[in-house]
Amino acid sequence: MTADAQPRPAAASGTFALGGDLPVQRLGYGTMQLPGPGVWGDPKDPDEAVRVLRRAVELGITLIDTADSYGPFVAETLIRQALHPYPDDLVIATKAGLARPRPGEWVPNGRPEYLRQQLELSLRHLGVERIDLFQLHRIDPQVPLADQLGELAALRQEGKIRHIGLSEVTVGQLEKARKIVDIVSVQNQYNLANRSAEDVLDYAEANNIAFIPWFPMATGDLARPGGPLDALVRAGAGPSQLALAWLLRRSPVILPIPGTSSVAHLEENTAAATITLTDDEFAALSAVSTPASGGARGWRSLLPKVSRG
Repeated sequence: MTADAQPRPAAASGTFALGGDLPVQRLGYGTMQLPGPGVWGDPKDPDEAVRVLRRAVELGITLIDTADSYGPFVAETLIRQALHPYPDDLVIATKAGLARPRPGEWVPNGRPEYLRQQLELSLRHLGVERIDLFQLHRIDPQVPLADQLGELAALRQEGKIRHIGLSEVTVGQLEKARKIVDIVSVQNQYNLANRSAEDVLDYAEANNIAFIPWFPMATGDLARPGGPLDALVRAGAGPSQLALAWLLRRSPVILPIPGTSSVAHLEENTAAATITLTDDEFAALSAVSTPASGGARGWRSLLPKVSRG
């Protein structure tokens, strides 16, 4: 395992062209941790949040993932405060489709008029005329899929969206969606401790669709002393860095978006792009298996609980 010190380490992750025409560095940054506790309200340290966003760009990150529901709108507003006017190579991906009626609640809402309203608000909060990548945060089971994606297609036709993506979908849903509109990305939970979306990743790779794993560093019990990651950690990389390095090697379509509200953690995460795993190290990490109640313990409580209506 080797690592190289670079002033813009994200560049070592390589590039991927969203939709074939929108290149980004593969290691990005996710903004879910910027708002207050429970992804609600203002950050505890607004100045540090701004510093994190500016440092991300300095480190060579060109993909920032956010959502209207983070705050709500707190993360998008911070992005504009920190980075507007945006660098030419910066891609801001945002999402809509999960309403936040109160802290701790995430409710799917795919009504066309709601998606249009949220898109217009995101344009305003981010200070842009077009969203480069607009993702349906969840498919609403109460609304026909054709109506949800049809509205996004209409917004794209109007020039307000460049590319469309999905989040937390099955292969079947992805196939149905692609019959309605071009899909350039899919954002599912995927990490060393939870690979339940393996089939979606394989489908994405086969069709050159970006796979954006959210919560990419959930190492959990894998990082315990004497655990599967312990030997590699002693070789000079932390568990989270190993988890990210494994993802970057796992597939050329994977675009990890590790999130943090700390500049120090951001720098540590981004340094993972410079780690080159040996074949043996990659195989050892790939062979790690975790009981359903094992690696998940401790981090699953941090995830949003989505109501099903």
